[in-house]
Amino acid sequence: MLVRDMRPASLAEQVGRVCALDGAVLDRMRHEALTMPNAWVAEYGEFQSGGWWTLSLFNASGDPADVTIADCEAVPTSLLERMPATRALLDGLGLVYMWVRLARLAPNSFLWEHRDYGELSEREHYRLHIPLQTNRSAGLVLGGAKVHLAAGDLWRLVPTNAHGACNLLGPDRIHLILDCYGNDGFAKLAGRSRLDDGDAVMLPSASDAELDRHVDDAVRLARLGYTETAERSLLRLFYRYALPEGRVYDLLATMHMTLAQPEAARAWQAKKMLMLGTKDEGGRQ
Repeated sequence: MLVRDMRPASLAEQVGRVCALDGAVLDRMRHEALTMPNAWVAEYGEFQSGGWWTLSLFNASGDPADVTIADCEAVPTSLLERMPATRALLDGLGLVYMWVRLARLAPNSFLWEHRDYGELSEREHYRLHIPLQTNRSAGLVLGGAKVHLAAGDLWRLVPTNAHGACNLLGPDRIHLILDCYGNDGFAKLAGRSRLDDGDAVMLPSASDAELDRHVDDAVRLARLGYTETAERSLLRLFYRYALPEGRVYDLLATMHMTLAQPEAARAWQAKKMLMLGTKDEGGRQ
């Protein structure tokens, strides 16, 4: 499989700044997010290392602890009723919301390589991010690049492309994530998407020999009894190198085959299909 051509021009089609937001408004929104009751919900465990929590502001039920996104006629949750600055900004964007969440990513935490929206209807779905608290070690990784979503702007992400997220050093990264349906309001916003100098850092490529050495190191760790550490060391290569899509999952399968663990190898290939919606060699989805 070839690495896609992911020069900055093509990256801007997948992720970019949409518009600047009022700093005073963002300060109030940040205060609302940081001072709410500590009731964050862990969800999508198979997609993360741990350290990823969310709360809903718009969803199907009005319950902020209902965080598994789905197509719906979204209503404000009880939490949003206590966040007036956030509510005013959301109401003023002119969007039709499917789901809106606060998302917190702790230090040394990862969302593994995946695609979103595969389980939803064929309606047009779009995603916007509003960073409320972040740091330079936090970013999205997609197409062989790491993009830091700086505070102060509204950002667009096309989550049907393979991507992951990381927060290496902390403090917590807190984003407001807006999943919405296509309408004139979104079209006006999306037409202004751009990447500025310094937003994206292209990751280095890795030779087959380098990747083989990482697998060998992981095998040694697993033989010492540190299987989970070995697996995570391979998953984290997605944030270090520009890799072909799904390659980290193939490396995990290779590690387990080397350890004579074919069931574990098949489980990681199944995980690859779950995370990316890819097909196996027999053409099954």
